[in-house]
Amino acid sequence: MSLTVSDQGILYLCQKEVEAICRQIDTVSVMRDLFMLHGAGKTILPDEAYLAWTNANGEEVRSLNMPGYVFGSGGVAGTKIINSNPFNVLRGLPRASGLTVLYDSFSTRVICIMEAAHLSSLRTASVTCLAVELLGVKVIETVAIIGAGVLARAHLKLLVQRLPLLRQILLFDVECARAEELSRELPEVDITVTDTAEVAIRQAQLIVPVTTVTSGYIQFDWLQPGALLSNVSLDDPRPEVVLKAQKVIVDDWNLVKADTRRLIGRMYREGSVIGPDSSSSNGARRIDAQLGEIVAGTRTGRMSDDEIILFNPFGLAIEDVALAGEVYRAAKDSGVGKFLER
Repeated sequence: MSLTVSDQGILYLCQKEVEAICRQIDTVSVMRDLFMLHGAGKTILPDEAYLAWTNANGEEVRSLNMPGYVFGSGGVAGTKIINSNPFNVLRGLPRASGLTVLYDSFSTRVICIMEAAHLSSLRTASVTCLAVELLGVKVIETVAIIGAGVLARAHLKLLVQRLPLLRQILLFDVECARAEELSRELPEVDITVTDTAEVAIRQAQLIVPVTTVTSGYIQFDWLQPGALLSNVSLDDPRPEVVLKAQKVIVDDWNLVKADTRRLIGRMYREGSVIGPDSSSSNGARRIDAQLGEIVAGTRTGRMSDDEIILFNPFGLAIEDVALAGEVYRAAKDSGVGKFLER
C-alpha cells in the first residue's frame, strides 16, 4: 500500500474523478482487507475532533476531522474532514461535504486532496455489504432501506450489485416524495415505497436505516428470524433490540463506548451494555465481537439462519483513508486529476 511523494505537487481529485475511479475498485474487498488489518491491530485510529456551532440562522452544524493510519506495504496516512448541516437539503445542497487528505507516510508531506463525501457514503455502503457477507443469511431476497438520502442511494446501488438473489427493495422516508424521487432515479431496481418503516422492516432479511433520527423507533418484534440490522445511522433501534438480538457486532468497541450521543454508547454508560472482553457482566448485555475479529476468524459471526443480528457500524476514519489510498494509486496510474503547486 505504499504511497510515494510526487515532485509535481499535490494531486487534487474532484468528485467526478473520485466517482469514476471508485467504479473500477472492488470497495468491499478494500474494506475486508482493512478490517483484517484493524482486527490484527495494524491500524492507528485516534479520537476524532468534533467541532459544533450554531450558524447565523440558528441551525446546529458541525465539522469532523478524523485522522487514521493503515499499516501494510509502506502504509497509508491521512485524515477525513467532513462537515454537515442538515438544513442544506432544504436549499438544494448536500447535507455533508468535505475533503480527504493523504500524507506521505515517510516525509509526512501532503500528497493528495480529494472530495470526501462520495468516499464517505461508498465506504459506509461497502462496510454494510461486508457485514452482509459475514453476518447475513445465505438468501436475501428483500431489503428494507429506511431513509432516502445520499447514504440510501449508495447502499441501493451497491446492494443491487452484491446480492444476486435480491428481488425486492422496500423504501421508507418520512418525506414520501423524497422516497418516490429516489425510486424513480433507479428504474432498474424494483423499489416499493412503503407507508411506514414497520411495513418495510417486517418483510426484510436485511434492514439498513440511514436516517438522522436521535430517538429509537425500531422494535425487536419487527425483525423476522434471521434478520440482519445494519444500524448505519446508529440511533434507530430501541434499546430492546440491543438487549434481545442474538448477536451484537460493532466495528470498533473503543469508539462506540466513548461516544456519549449514540445509543450503544449511552447504554454502556448506563451499565446495560459491556464490551466483548469485559471480565464481568453483572447482568449487562455483552457485545459479541468487533467486525475485524469476524473477518480474521478469531470470533464467530452467524451460527444459524434464525439468529437476529445487530451490526453497529460507527464509521472509522481508517476506512476513508484505506479507500482514498486505492483511489490515489489508481489516479496516478491513469493520469487522472490535476497537480496543485505547493
